[in-house]
Amino acid sequence: MLAELFAVMAPVLIVAGIGYGWARSGQSYPTEFIARLVLNIGTPSLVLSTLSRTEIDRHAFGQVAIACLVVMLLMGLIGAGLSRAFKQDWRILVPAYLFPNSGNMGLPIVLYAFGEKGLALAVAFFLVLSVGHFSLGLLLSGTERSPKRLLANPIIISLALALPIVLLDLELPRWLANTIGLLGGMTIPLMLLTLGVSLASIRVRHLGNGLLLGGLRILCGASVAWVIGVALGLPPLAQGVLVMQSAMPVAVFNYLFAVRAGRSPEEVASLVMCSTLLSFGLIPLLLAWWLPALR
Repeated sequence: MLAELFAVMAPVLIVAGIGYGWARSGQSYPTEFIARLVLNIGTPSLVLSTLSRTEIDRHAFGQVAIACLVVMLLMGLIGAGLSRAFKQDWRILVPAYLFPNSGNMGLPIVLYAFGEKGLALAVAFFLVLSVGHFSLGLLLSGTERSPKRLLANPIIISLALALPIVLLDLELPRWLANTIGLLGGMTIPLMLLTLGVSLASIRVRHLGNGLLLGGLRILCGASVAWVIGVALGLPPLAQGVLVMQSAMPVAVFNYLFAVRAGRSPEEVASLVMCSTLLSFGLIPLLLAWWLPALR
């Protein structure tokens, strides 16, 4: 079991660690360019490539998407309740609890833990969450108010392109499948490198609140997802994917949005950093609990 857990977590830790070390050594890293490349080209290609080459249980795919919406709603309510309990601005905690790092960390961990079939279901969660993050998340952060620009978001476009593939069982031409497979292959490594670079650039204060609220974000996400999975009768693989994606730490984009809007970026940075560090200890425990159940 330890070897299996190490095989899942080691690639994530090593590649993110390379990004962290690269940034700490003073080397330049074009974060904005890489983020745009991943968002505009890499992620849509990964979505289309994964969905076109993997045999997908469409019922489970739709269940995971619906479950993601329910988990988001409940996590938003938990964030609002904790905001009142800790007397914090709800615009800090609600987005942090709504939007976990299901891309940079969630996709690679699910891929290495559950394989290609698990990745396809993780993409369903990621698509729904990303649509919410780059629409509702931008509105909550105050960084975007143009409906036209929200609809032009590449994640939303990729969702519109991916749905017919899933629903109609379409097969892409070989040249197109090879091209998007090549482009999609760069996405997860670049996501992890950028995660490491972003963590190296964050300066953390408010460590006490960050550790407490960041840990609660992971534990509440896993617990809520497990309850929703049981309530919806998800099969074990789909439920495992839902729990893992929901238990991811606070997304780095929450920090970037807070910086752009000038809305308590240091508090958001603390949540991102502390929840990410805690996840390296908590996620293996969740995997140790869940992987035997899939057998």
